[in-house]
Amino acid sequence: MSRKSQKSLVRAMALMTSIVSYLVGPILVGVFGGRWIDGYLQTEPIFLIAGLLVGLAAGVYGLARLIGEFLGEDE
Repeated sequence: MSRKSQKSLVRAMALMTSIVSYLVGPILVGVFGGRWIDGYLQTEPIFLIAGLLVGLAAGVYGLARLIGEFLGEDE
């Protein structure tokens, strides 16, 4: 395996790892944070759903920025 293809493989693996963490991380934080607030305020599924939606939006926003930087289209 040439040095250039090895570098490309490592870059692709780093991008995939970043994509997964940008999607999963904020969603998990939103879900568990929402569950905690629901438990504290006794308002079961309201903050869970709100946390899920906020986490999903944050993940998609971060993913769009990441892909923009990767493709060199960051403003």
